[in-house]
Amino acid sequence: MDDDDDDIPQLSSHTLAALQEFYLEQQQREGMKTSQGFNQYSIGSIEEDWQLSQFWYSDETASCLANEAVVAAGKGGRIACVSAPSVYQKLKEQDGKDFSVCILEYDRRFSVYGEEFIFYDYNNPLNLPENLLPHSFDIVIADPPYLSEECLQKTAETIKYLTKGKILLCTGAIMEEQAAKHLGVKICKFIPKHSRNLANEFRCYVNYASGLD
Repeated sequence: MDDDDDDIPQLSSHTLAALQEFYLEQQQREGMKTSQGFNQYSIGSIEEDWQLSQFWYSDETASCLANEAVVAAGKGGRIACVSAPSVYQKLKEQDGKDFSVCILEYDRRFSVYGEEFIFYDYNNPLNLPENLLPHSFDIVIADPPYLSEECLQKTAETIKYLTKGKILLCTGAIMEEQAAKHLGVKICKFIPKHSRNLANEFRCYVNYASGLD
């Protein structure tokens, strides 16, 4: 038997360098997580899982949406983040005493946030804990994971169940007509950005007089 290595695929120097850079970044992130003073609420502390269609907002966008939610909810207001974990994280970073917030999310990694985490699958839009009463949130912020009418329609059921009235929806620009149809929301001038550039243009939609115009 010939022990020739010629048939073994070899990585190019460029690919090797890219792999080394990836592993170095991963090690640095892990090092940050174990170092003193790590902020468990910082965006990226839980990494994106593309298989779950997760794409985090940029820090600036998450801050803008969080601030809008606080103003819209009012003093002592309740805020629900549906499939919008980076907005939840930014709200928690504010350490606000004048509002409360919970996160409805499919990804169980976010259960590290304790009682504020509520497991949520848009395929079962009203399969919610009994203590999550209807119309008990001053504003609901939602970012449906997929750009499909089915996903939007089912997420809309959850939103309408939870909100007292105010809705802040983030989804693709191509969903404008469906968003108006299912939630009665209108597009805002503010354009949300993600930490990684997405192929699809994203927009915000609201059903109240917001600060996003």
